[in-house]
Amino acid sequence: MYSRSSEPVRLERDCAAVLVPQGDEVTLPAGSIGYITQALGGSYTVYIEGNLFRIAGPDGDAIGKEPPEPLELEEGADDAAVERLVWQQLRTCFDPEIPINVVDLGLVYEAVVTHRDDGQREVAVKMTLTAPGCGMGDILVDDVRSKLEIIPTVAEADVELVFDPPWGRNMMSEAARLETGML
Repeated sequence: MYSRSSEPVRLERDCAAVLVPQGDEVTLPAGSIGYITQALGGSYTVYIEGNLFRIAGPDGDAIGKEPPEPLELEEGADDAAVERLVWQQLRTCFDPEIPINVVDLGLVYEAVVTHRDDGQREVAVKMTLTAPGCGMGDILVDDVRSKLEIIPTVAEADVELVFDPPWGRNMMSEAARLETGML
């Protein structure tokens, strides 16, 4: 789901959120009024009292939004099917300020699925940030981890932030460069 609108919202309950771009975790009080500036990948960026906040999908009910649908995987799915779902999930992870997913931004360097002896899987991800000092880095890493760990049969996702090679706009997909005007 994507929205560039300024849909008005009123928080129906206290809600956990993250201050953008600092990355500080806060609680927005019930009754707060603002508007949605971005709705991507199941999370929401809202503008309230002069600040931007990121509200995770499971807390979307606080602003009248439905929670994301649970992921499904065919019984007996092989590692290739899980890997496809991993990349699909990675494309639902967005920086709250940029309407482009982390894959098309070129932030994901590697995603490897391994099969464990107990039938579960592990996913190892190496990713970077557009800027090493980005306050949203830990939030993006947690978002990637949590979205991968809801994939059926994935027991653990290890997400490592790396800065070598450094990110550059040449790592963005052509569509992302077009979207941002960075051709």
